[in-house]
Amino acid sequence: MARRRRYDRMRILDAAEERQYMREVDYEVYEKIGPPVGATTFHYHTFYEILFIAEGQFSMQVSDSVHELRKGDFVLIGRNTPHRYYPAEKKHDDSRRIVLWIEADLLKRLSGSDCDLSACFREESAVIYHFPLNYEDILNGFLTKLAMSELVDNINAEMRPVLDRGYLTLFFSYLNVLCARHDYIYVDAAIMENSLVEEIDRYIAAHIDETITVGDLADVVHLSKYYFVRRFKELTGVTAHTYLINRRLMRACELLKDGEEVMNVYSKVGFSDYSVFLRNFRKTYGVSPREYAREE
Repeated sequence: MARRRRYDRMRILDAAEERQYMREVDYEVYEKIGPPVGATTFHYHTFYEILFIAEGQFSMQVSDSVHELRKGDFVLIGRNTPHRYYPAEKKHDDSRRIVLWIEADLLKRLSGSDCDLSACFREESAVIYHFPLNYEDILNGFLTKLAMSELVDNINAEMRPVLDRGYLTLFFSYLNVLCARHDYIYVDAAIMENSLVEEIDRYIAAHIDETITVGDLADVVHLSKYYFVRRFKELTGVTAHTYLINRRLMRACELLKDGEEVMNVYSKVGFSDYSVFLRNFRKTYGVSPREYAREE
């Protein structure tokens, strides 16, 4: 009980929570405890994510590889990077993480003209870092302050946004300096690698503007449609059809970010009908393609 009281003031995101979008503007920070049973299917978002393993162990799958994480690891997850929690019975019961979600636009505003605080997300996928203990403590200190649900000291509540932006600026300033040191990248031995997802990714990318069926994907990896559907769901937690739709939407986001006209995008990513594209885009991102383009 004594150990738990230490974190009474932390904002908690329930382990069963399936939400993968932000309710707050610009950023959210939470503590998560135990196996996140609500995040076992592949998901992705248009904002950046940082996962800090504060206690215990944790396993996550990024695209076709599963990585086993340990106390002190920082995972930096790029935008539109498919990832999920990888379950392991009883192994993660004592796991405690701090999760930071942050929009690219906020990092741009915090950066100013002299530096780019989003440079630490230089990879499109995820990168794992393990820093020396003194640096880990500094970064953890800023994350903990951000995750506090109440101000510990008697500071005027109106000052909270100012303090939080200060903590974010300091956190990302330290983080970018440390990430520039390539020897801090934690090159772990992935506990699972499967080329099936990688092959499917390559095929979808090469034929993104074409009609693609689940049967086509099964043929790519030389499996029967029935076995492919079952195996793909086992590996990713989502159906092959859902994965294909998500990949098309990810590519649409990239085109919109690059300034492509909204009405040109849907056909370039393989949707034959704009209304179907619009419905799927709204369902996934919570905004229309036009609204997303304006935000970018």
